Amino acid sequence: TMTIANSIPSEENNEYCNQFHSKYEPKEILGRGLSSVVRRCVEKSSKTEFAVKVIDLNNLDTNSEDARQDALKELRILRLVQGHANIILLHDHFETEAYIFFVFEICPHGELFEHLNKVVRMSEKRTRGVMRQLLDALEFLHSRQIVHRDIKAENILLDAEMSVKLTDFGFATEVETDDCLTDLCGTPSYLSPEILVVNMYESRSIRVYGRPVDMWASGVLMYTLLVGSPPFWHRRQMTMLRMIMEGRFSLDTPEWEEVSEAAKSLIASLLRVDPGQRLTSVQALAHPFFAKQELPCVTFDRRTRFRSAILAVRCLCRLHRAYAMPARLELRRLRADPYTIRNMRRLIDNTAFLVYSHWVKKAEDQNRAALFENSPKMDLAAQDSG
Repeated sequence: TMTIANSIPSEENNEYCNQFHSKYEPKEILGRGLSSVVRRCVEKSSKTEFAVKVIDLNNLDTNSEDARQDALKELRILRLVQGHANIILLHDHFETEAYIFFVFEICPHGELFEHLNKVVRMSEKRTRGVMRQLLDALEFLHSRQIVHRDIKAENILLDAEMSVKLTDFGFATEVETDDCLTDLCGTPSYLSPEILVVNMYESRSIRVYGRPVDMWASGVLMYTLLVGSPPFWHRRQMTMLRMIMEGRFSLDTPEWEEVSEAAKSLIASLLRVDPGQRLTSVQALAHPFFAKQELPCVTFDRRTRFRSAILAVRCLCRLHRAYAMPARLELRRLRADPYTIRNMRRLIDNTAFLVYSHWVKKAEDQNRAALFENSPKMDLAAQDSG
């Protein structure tokens, strides 16, 4: 049996066992961070599974006391936000001189990031469900004057019912207004323009930021869910940051042909450079993208319904015969740009992830968007002439 004590210095083992090991049985490692390990554990009294995050205060570049205060701040935030269905549940916690333990509910389906790597992109229906739950969690946070500051696919977990659980409140902080934060934190491709302006320019019009940074990151996430790659990406980080500050992204490329105008409108409203014009969480939840479609009330007519059923069966038979025949592909169009053809586009994307998925890492210098940044090589004409 694997134990967390194996990775803890002997002088801390007795204290750790007294506080944690007496209540929980640690199991295998679920994940690692720069200064933390997440393991599955089982509560001895109830036999319920949980996930314990062990923060090593001695394995940090910063002062251990500062790290302890940061962990305790995260604990305070976690306590403030408990009670929402889409925010990770903190079940228990322990503290020693060198380690802090957070015991969370376990999410069997892991990170949304890993799920997205498997499916490449999500349907609009599934994206609607994820974004509604995320925005509802953000509305809960923002109403309590809390900014998360690190919304991204890696910080969203999926439970047994595939429901969203927002996690990792290490950068979260309390604010009195939306103009009181200045520090640089977060993930580069999810950073909002105002965070960059505040930290990169001395003579600047924007000097502070607040809750709208979470809404920007939500827009980046929604874009990524629908097409499989982020709106702002470049191998040169400074070029990418310039794209963010200018709000340069596209909703007109071939992969957006199948996305509704309501979805595009919501993304555009979340990715507005001016934080004052960006939608709030309440406004985003009221967007037509989330509107329920009311079905008209009709009376039941047996004759009309039977006739409709006959016509539907005939239509399905004809469609079956039509789809049984392979679609014609124009060689000229295939040579010019195969990515504009829907079936070819899906084949290229899925094959790319099957071949290169091992490249997709969680390091800062690697990004799943790297698989999409280069145009396909047009060598069909060369092969023909040869």
